[in-house]
Amino acid sequence: MKPAERRARLALRHRLAPPARTDDVLGIARSMVVLHATDPATVFLSVAARSVEAGPGAVERALYDDRTLLRMLAMRRTMFVAPVDLVPVLQASTANGLAAKQRATYARLIERGSDISGVPSWFAEAEEAAHKALLARGEATGAQLSADVPVLRTQVDPAPGKSYSRPTSVTTWVLVTLGCEGRIVRGRPNGSWTSSQYRWSPVEAWLPGGIEDVPAGEARTELVRRWLRAFGPAPVADLKWWTGWTAGDVKKALAPLDVTEVDLGGGTGLVLSDDLEPAPEPEPWAALLPALDPTPMGWRERGWFLGGHGPALFDRNGNIGPSVWWDGRIVGGWAQRKDGEIAVRVLEDVGAEAGAAIEREAARMSAWYGDVRAIPRFRTPLERELTS
Repeated sequence: MKPAERRARLALRHRLAPPARTDDVLGIARSMVVLHATDPATVFLSVAARSVEAGPGAVERALYDDRTLLRMLAMRRTMFVAPVDLVPVLQASTANGLAAKQRATYARLIERGSDISGVPSWFAEAEEAAHKALLARGEATGAQLSADVPVLRTQVDPAPGKSYSRPTSVTTWVLVTLGCEGRIVRGRPNGSWTSSQYRWSPVEAWLPGGIEDVPAGEARTELVRRWLRAFGPAPVADLKWWTGWTAGDVKKALAPLDVTEVDLGGGTGLVLSDDLEPAPEPEPWAALLPALDPTPMGWRERGWFLGGHGPALFDRNGNIGPSVWWDGRIVGGWAQRKDGEIAVRVLEDVGAEAGAAIEREAARMSAWYGDVRAIPRFRTPLERELTS
């Protein structure tokens, strides 16, 4: 499958070409499998790029009023916003394993940085106490729960003997673990849609019966099926990177699926066997995607849409900054300045038609921000340069 065919799929399935855009926030999230949420603003700006008239309030309604979306840690220990119907799949395929790893990590830190004995049972008791306090309140910040539950105020030195180490309470560790276990969730933040100071709620506030148990193998297969529908065809290496699973887990997850190998021009990719028909090529389109948008973060091998622009647009840890797209390719970057201006830099000659379309998208994005100012959590070379 040629890169142009993959870019046509991307345009339509990721709702970036204007005919594919929608004001259905849940539908946008489902199109991408999940929305990246490490930077809270990413969720909102990813919706902005794929919608027609939906504003920040529409995203907040889906998250906090209709509660059709839920924020959780999942693949690669990354924060995502997921459709609630996908939560059992994410929990069984990824989050349960993550909870065990987090608990083991925190136990080592506590054993090394405190005089607490019997750390595993002590930590479990702290979890139960925090959960009970949250159930009593219905919703609370970490500070409120820490005031209610004295054990959460326990101080631990995470790096004994190191000059940079500072004692820290176990509140966040306990709440993160409860979240990974699927017992509590991050709710509405204190502040605007760019804030990451969340209030916690019992998971039953989103899923009245709690998270349904799904066999881990079935869950992994279902997640792979959805990823292939949104991001295929793609190399197995991309799938392994996106999920963060072992090669063995990826192989087992693929086994029940009917997939076909296709030539990607220099490599082999997988696609669902009922999804071989080429996508119709849309009219040329422009989009301004935010830092960590799920489209560029959906693949590890990005040469077919990124070209040589990686050094300007990615940080050293592989996080992409705000990117400018034209007809399925990244052609530049953008940033919001302190005065609210959307500054754009195109890194190659794209022509007058593309330039005008990109300017229209920049104006649309500026209106979406309104009075809100948001600096990406991970700064990239071009984004820093545009805001200096």
